[in-house]
Amino acid sequence: MRNKYHNYDPHPVKKIEGHNSEIWENYGPAAEELRKETEKRKKQGRVLVIFDLYPGVRKEEVLKLAASLGADHILDMETCRKSEEERLKEFEDYITDDRVFGVICHKKLKDFYDSEKLEAMKKEVEASDGMTVLVGMGAGLIAQGDLYVYCDITRWEIQLRYRAGMENWNLSNGDAPILTKYKIGFFIEWRLADRYKKERYDTFDYVLETEEKDHPKLVTGEAFRDGLRQFVKGPFRLEPYFDPGVWGGHWMQENFGVGQEKENLAWSFDGVPEENCVNMQFGDITVKTPAMNVTLYCPKELLGERVYGRYGAEFPIRFDFLDTMGGGNLSLQVHPLTEYIQDTFGMHYTQDESYYFLDADEDTYVYLGLKENVDREKMADDLRKAEKGEIAFPAEEYVNKIPVKKHDHVLIPAGTIHCSGKNTMVLEISATPYIFTFKLWDWGRVGLDGIPRPVHIEHGLKNIQWERTTPWIEENLIHQDEIVSAKKGCLVEKTGLQVREPIDTFRYSLESPYIVSCGDSVNVGNLVEGKNAYIESTDGSFAPFEVHYAETFIIPADVKEYRIVPGEGPVKVMLAKVRA
Repeated sequence: MRNKYHNYDPHPVKKIEGHNSEIWENYGPAAEELRKETEKRKKQGRVLVIFDLYPGVRKEEVLKLAASLGADHILDMETCRKSEEERLKEFEDYITDDRVFGVICHKKLKDFYDSEKLEAMKKEVEASDGMTVLVGMGAGLIAQGDLYVYCDITRWEIQLRYRAGMENWNLSNGDAPILTKYKIGFFIEWRLADRYKKERYDTFDYVLETEEKDHPKLVTGEAFRDGLRQFVKGPFRLEPYFDPGVWGGHWMQENFGVGQEKENLAWSFDGVPEENCVNMQFGDITVKTPAMNVTLYCPKELLGERVYGRYGAEFPIRFDFLDTMGGGNLSLQVHPLTEYIQDTFGMHYTQDESYYFLDADEDTYVYLGLKENVDREKMADDLRKAEKGEIAFPAEEYVNKIPVKKHDHVLIPAGTIHCSGKNTMVLEISATPYIFTFKLWDWGRVGLDGIPRPVHIEHGLKNIQWERTTPWIEENLIHQDEIVSAKKGCLVEKTGLQVREPIDTFRYSLESPYIVSCGDSVNVGNLVEGKNAYIESTDGSFAPFEVHYAETFIIPADVKEYRIVPGEGPVKVMLAKVRA
């Protein structure tokens, strides 16, 4: 089944209607637009321009733009920050000493700053005459200003900058392991920055995209906000990213035509708004913006009233790819129970998940659940010995090894020991807090950096559900497909998930059009078989949206219902929605 269609689009864009004249590319045009607006807004010879930054934006690039405005005063908001030592001490409990896991931080962005210095900065700004420009993360804490420019960046670009040596916000940790930087970003910086940004969307006069070095793109705040609103009027895709790994394979390289320069590709986040971005096209200029901006600004329209009421402005469904085709087994792992993730890490829901086998070679398998009559103490002892390098953990002595084939859907509620085997292409469908994976055994491998990958045996042992043995697995987690509807040319099957999991999944095998109700929930889908399909409006509210093989797409709850129309031949579509 290799090289089947070659029509996967790794750079999907959405054309934003009505704002083609409200975008400027590069320093010159951006500065000219801002200078023009500052002249309009001068009051008695004074004007205050605010450049507010998301952590990870290169401040020196924003200062370059600020300097070109001809300001009388350029002030650095970040001179008001607390010392590095003070911040590390105050946030110590959230950072923790674990290599991977921290605790979700519920502080505010202002907690990065010294309150007395903030007051002094406010007085300095108020006393300044002429044009004053204030630059830095959280600059809106001082004033909204006469002109408010928010400088944004995507989550993936931040991670690439970490890898290239960028520190966390105002920390001297450029040489720190990527896991450390990511942990501080995930648990602290991004939480505080998103919370802060969510309160200010409607105050942005402009948004500055800072994705590409020295290539800024400036868009008006109204065009930006209307662009986000247009996303929730119909289907859309996120821009995926791809990354190699120690167990990675070659299916995505062969079928998607991406990552050819890489040794392998292990991951693709193709439907994770917290990680992915969306591309907003204004005329012939494309702006990348974090997909979480859509979630944070239009949560009810995107998620649905019921889902928004349960989860808040968080996107609770995740689709991603795990490629072991020509690679190796994933790590043997378990995810935390809901009560454990709440008590230990401050997350209010956990990573219940499933593996949908988009493709598989012959004689492939998944490790899932425990065998009968496992000696818990002996298994725990063997895991600890394996962690020390004393033995190779005998996984098949303890864990079921279950054969799988293409289009099988294996359910994995939190607390179930599991991992996918080699020579599979997995579409992982799960709840979103993906970072909480307790690795138990990694087959004696080291990471791509040559360092043993972290395992979390003690966390894992506290969450393994020991009663989930072979009979329970067979009864509850494999071959759970149920026919919902069957008529000529249309077969609808419910494929999961398990009763503890908050998501329902359905497979639509179609030769003719079929109408689907959103059910007051965002729907996430993937074309798991067939060259292409179209998502059509039943009331004409959006244009037909083409989906290609293996592409993940999102249908906002506000769409209410839609029609799946096969393209060139029969198709299979996997859809997920939050269970009522």
